Amino acid sequence: MASDTPCGGEASSGLSMTLLVDTKAQRVLYAEARKNVVDFLFSLLGLPVATAVKLLGKGSMVGSVGNLYASFEQLDDTYVQADVAKDALLSPAVLSPAASSNSSVFRLPAPPSSAQPKSFFRCNSYNCNNSSSCRTYVTEASGTRCPNCQNEMKTACGYVAGAPEQGTQNVAGAVGGGGGSSKGFVQGVVTYTVMDDLTVSPMSSISSITLLNRFAVKDLGALKEKTVQLGYTEGLAILKASLQSKTVLTDVFIGLKPAC
Repeated sequence: MASDTPCGGEASSGLSMTLLVDTKAQRVLYAEARKNVVDFLFSLLGLPVATAVKLLGKGSMVGSVGNLYASFEQLDDTYVQADVAKDALLSPAVLSPAASSNSSVFRLPAPPSSAQPKSFFRCNSYNCNNSSSCRTYVTEASGTRCPNCQNEMKTACGYVAGAPEQGTQNVAGAVGGGGGSSKGFVQGVVTYTVMDDLTVSPMSSISSITLLNRFAVKDLGALKEKTVQLGYTEGLAILKASLQSKTVLTDVFIGLKPAC
């Protein structure tokens, strides 16, 4: 099989993968990718719809989501609820550090590091006839009447956050990393197979042979390895194609003109 070396493009993200191309059919059979590329692909699942619209542009969206975005963007503040921040909907926080880290293709704003702790209040049960019952009620609004004695609940309570259970870490806790690090979305000890439709699975020599048989490849000489870089342009193209196509890698990397 012939092979191509990377051909320029935006390499600042440090993301690259090797495509196996059927030159006769002009299609990508599959790609070999490391952890950082797979983390990027899975990070697309954490992008809010509004972020995707903002990245791709309202006019390039299939369907009517772009119209929704434009409508709210152009809506006069007179018609927006006073406690609603338009930017919160048009530029929502991305709960995927794999998409907002410095090594990411998109480099989106990172989510807030921590939320402002809430305040809780209880009844001043020392002045109550039935203090044990009053102690069972708390409120977020100081001055709320105690359901038990009707006194105002103004005594501040201390809030103690519990440690999350193992295995309950959400997407916001996954930070993009490389090598064998446990951070990110996938382990870095193996190479992954990325199909043309973005189906991802761990790669093995047996699976490679199985894939070639599935594609009924007769002429191995027509296969060519092509290493491609994933920069901002390619990242946007993958995001857009993933919303429209089942042949994402072919559309993005065979459909694009060579950069050199």
